[in-house]
Amino acid sequence: MRHILLATALLAAPALAKPDADTKAWLARTAELSSDAMEGRDAGSPGHARAIDLVERWFKAAKLQAAGENGTYRQTVPLHEVAVTAADMRVVAPDGSAVPLKFLHDITPRPATNLPATLSGPMRFAGYCSTAEAGPELKGKIAVCYGSRRAGRAQGAERLAAVTAAGAVALLTIDDAGFTVEAPRWPDAYARAVAHEGTALPAGLPQFRLNGAALERLMAGTGRLAATLLTEATYHRDLEGFDLPGRFEAKLTTVQRRFTSQQVLGLLPGTDKSKAGEVMLLGAHIDGYGFGEPVNGDGLYNGTLDDAGYVALISQLAARRKGKGFARPVLFAAWTAEEKGLLGARWWLQHPTLPKEQLVGVINLDQLRPLFPLKALTLHGLGQNTLADTAKAVAEGLKIVIRPDREPERNLIRRVDSWPFMEAGIPAVNFVFAYNPRTEEERIYRDWYQRRYHRPQDDISTPMDLDAARDFNRFFSTLVETAANATAKPVMKAKPTQP
Repeated sequence: MRHILLATALLAAPALAKPDADTKAWLARTAELSSDAMEGRDAGSPGHARAIDLVERWFKAAKLQAAGENGTYRQTVPLHEVAVTAADMRVVAPDGSAVPLKFLHDITPRPATNLPATLSGPMRFAGYCSTAEAGPELKGKIAVCYGSRRAGRAQGAERLAAVTAAGAVALLTIDDAGFTVEAPRWPDAYARAVAHEGTALPAGLPQFRLNGAALERLMAGTGRLAATLLTEATYHRDLEGFDLPGRFEAKLTTVQRRFTSQQVLGLLPGTDKSKAGEVMLLGAHIDGYGFGEPVNGDGLYNGTLDDAGYVALISQLAARRKGKGFARPVLFAAWTAEEKGLLGARWWLQHPTLPKEQLVGVINLDQLRPLFPLKALTLHGLGQNTLADTAKAVAEGLKIVIRPDREPERNLIRRVDSWPFMEAGIPAVNFVFAYNPRTEEERIYRDWYQRRYHRPQDDISTPMDLDAARDFNRFFSTLVETAANATAKPVMKAKPTQP
C-alpha cells in the first residue's frame, strides 16, 4: 500500500528533477498519514485514532521519549460539540410560494446550544449592520447584513451586537463575495462547533451565513436588486436599508455530544545540561475534517497538506536524529482539534505535560503549500521575537526571502497552533509560502485555496513541486538545528500582534 501511495504522489507532481531520498521519504509518510484508511482524521474519530497510533509508532521508532500524560506518548483532550445535523430553510413569498435554500450550499446555520427548532420572521436588509445602520426598524425582524471583511466597515462582533441591541430575532450575513484575497467557498463541510469540556459552547442570537450566489433566491420578487446589492457592496459603497418582501422560515435539528481526542508528544533530550530547562517545541496538527459534504462526488477530506505533510515532516526529522539530541531538549507535538479552534494546543498550555516555563520557543508547521518554487516565505512572528530573527537569518542563508504578512486581513497568524503560544508570551513562528502579485505562483496559490483548501481535493493527488518541498524541508531542519543549538535562548521582543 505504501508503495502505491508513493507512486501516486510522484505521478501527481510536476515534471521536475527526480526527488532525493529524503523528499521521497517525506512524501511516503505524508501519503500514509493522509490515506483513505485514516478517513480524514476528524478529531475523536476512528480514523484519527489510527493516525495517532501511526505517529506514536513513528515517535517510538525515532527513540523519542514519552512526553504525554502518565508516562505515555499521548494526551487526552476532552471535548463538547453542538452540530446542526439537518436543516430545512426557505423564503416564503407574499403569494405563498416558497423558494428553498439548500443547507450547506446556499446557507449554513451557526451551531448554538440554544438554536431554536423553528424560526420564522420578516426580513430587513440593513446594509453592513453597523451600530448606526441597525435601527429600530429591525425590531422583531431577521436582520440581513452584508458581511464585509474590509477595514472601515462593521465586522462580525459589531454586526451581532448592533442587531441584537436593535431587537432583531436573528442575523443573516451575506458572504463578502468581493473579498478576493480569500474568496468564500461553498459548499460548507458541515455546521459544527466544538469546545473544551467545561467551556461554554456558542449560544445567543440565531445566526446564518448566506452564499452570495443565493441572495437572489432570498430576495425573490425584487428583480435585479440582489445583483445590484452585491455589486455595490463589492465596491464598498454605502447600502440603504429596506424591508424584503418574503418571510424566512427554518426548521433546524441540533445534536450535542461529548467525546475525547488524543494528541502525541515525544521528547528528544538535550545534550547540554546547562540548557536542560530550555525546551524547543516543534508542532503540527494531526486532525483534519473527516467525512463531510461531498465535492465532485468525494466526501472524504484527506487533509494531505493541511496538515498531514507537516506531522510527517517533524516525525521524519525525529527519525533522522535517531535519538541523537541537540543542545536543547526538543518536544515533538502532533496536536489534535486545530480545525476546531486550536483546541489541542490550547489544552496543552492549560495542562502542560512538562513545566510550561521551560518552553523557550515554538516552531509550528501549518499553512505550507509546496505548489511552486520556494523563493520567499511569509513569517508569522517577524519583529516580535528573536526566534523569528533566527528563522530569517537561516532562510537568507538558503537564498529564501523572508516577508511580513502582506494580507493581514486574512488573519492567518491567529488561525494556527503557534498563536496560543504567542498569546502566552512564548516566542513562536509559523510560515506560509509567499509569492509576488499577478504571477503564475499567485494563480496557483489562489486556485489551491479555492478548489482544495478544506475540501476533499486536498489529497495526495495535489500537484506538488517536490523541489519546493525539498527546499522547505531543508530550511526547517536547518532552523531547528540552529535554534536548538544556539548559545542564547529565544526571547520576546514585542507583544504579539496581527502584522
